[in-house]
Amino acid sequence: MDPRQEYIQNMTRRHFFGQTSLGLGTAALASLLPDPKPAAANVTTSQTGGRPDVPHFPPRAKRAIYLFMAGAPCQMDLFDYKPLMEKMFDKDLPESVRMGQRLTTMTSGQKRFPIAPSKFKFKQYGQSGAWISELLPYHAKMVDDICIIKTLHTEAINHDPAITYICTGHQLPGRPSLGAWLSYGLGSMNHNLPTFVVMTAKWSGRKQAQALYNRLWGSGFLPSKHAGVALRSQGDPVLFLSNPPGVDRTIRRRMLDTLARINERTFAEFANPETRSRIAQYEMAFRMQASVPELTDISGESKSTLEMYGPDVYKPGTFAASCLLARRMIERDVRFVQIFHRGWDQHGNVAGDLPKQCKDVDQPCWALIQDLKQRGLLDDTLVIWGGEFGRTIYCQGKLTRNNYGRDHHPRCFTIWMAGGGIKPGIVYGETDDFSYNIVENPVHIHDQNATILHCLGIDHRRLSVKFQGLDIRLTGVEDHGPVYDILA
Repeated sequence: MDPRQEYIQNMTRRHFFGQTSLGLGTAALASLLPDPKPAAANVTTSQTGGRPDVPHFPPRAKRAIYLFMAGAPCQMDLFDYKPLMEKMFDKDLPESVRMGQRLTTMTSGQKRFPIAPSKFKFKQYGQSGAWISELLPYHAKMVDDICIIKTLHTEAINHDPAITYICTGHQLPGRPSLGAWLSYGLGSMNHNLPTFVVMTAKWSGRKQAQALYNRLWGSGFLPSKHAGVALRSQGDPVLFLSNPPGVDRTIRRRMLDTLARINERTFAEFANPETRSRIAQYEMAFRMQASVPELTDISGESKSTLEMYGPDVYKPGTFAASCLLARRMIERDVRFVQIFHRGWDQHGNVAGDLPKQCKDVDQPCWALIQDLKQRGLLDDTLVIWGGEFGRTIYCQGKLTRNNYGRDHHPRCFTIWMAGGGIKPGIVYGETDDFSYNIVENPVHIHDQNATILHCLGIDHRRLSVKFQGLDIRLTGVEDHGPVYDILA
């Protein structure tokens, strides 16, 4: 059933007239809405929940993993090789390149914008000849498995609005996250685990990292059941997963049955759909008491698999351990897994902090792709790696040959994608000699999200929800769309 029609049908007369935020206008508006579109022909899924008209076309991917490098990796130190900058060391960035760009308060007061070439060596790898930094030796081994996009861009220049923007489609809080949209549109493929799971991994670089707020994986104005469930590395994997002392599983079951009857009475009186969501979440939590401990127990993994992820895989909460858990979730048909890795905000000490960050993620990223390939899961699993914006070619703070800092840069940054629906082994887009402006094939973050939705069988223009009088969608109202050149 269409969730809008379900909401109206579940509404009792008392709740209808008592809920002033709805009023008679809602009924009038509902009468003007078009009938739900029939499910796309020849699309078969085993999903439960979700929209009846989604997927809109046969998907290439059933699941997705988003490896989010919070803080913004330095693109010109990792993927966007700019050899001509070596000759311009400590020279001022030309105004013809900067073109009066709005800067953050961290560098807007600088008297100079001296160019800081990357101190790291690059080589070409794979059939595409992709340039990869010495900091990413494992990435160098998998360039033929991934699609590197060098021309992402955004409008936000500070972390919190930028991460909120790329995760929810808007710089202001309150919108559903990408994972919540996927849960709402596609539903669940696993009865015993959440549709959307989030992990925040430990990091080794700069310790003063930006805070991450749960709105980044929240459901916004969608029902709360679509929000991401945070998996923890200490204590219970999920908060309150264990029963308190003296409460066994039988007692817990009886308590939930009684609570469900109370909630059903509340629903019968007020017909608030969130009451039903609460009942469903309690039941999911009960099932997770059995499924989550099995999920997080890696003792059954082979020695070769564990060695592939590197020594950190044995340390709960590390990026390596999180990547292995992501693969285990994908095996169990969790729809969307997002891993946040903080510490990429190198305003200073790039030479000291960036290598540590790369060591955290380089081997586990490679291992995740190889693990998925070996198990036949990469073909229908989409993997995305990237941050919220890029970093400047000019130096923030003191510049030396051996060290420098970089400020935020929204005009161009690099991500990579792999798996279901993406062409492997290609480099897409090009930036200028300063890694400052895009000269070929720009990709807005809304285009990236439209591409992700497309791989999962969703037309980004058709997945929307009416809220506060607007048809709101993840990709906004501007003219954006999938990047068809990178689709397989």
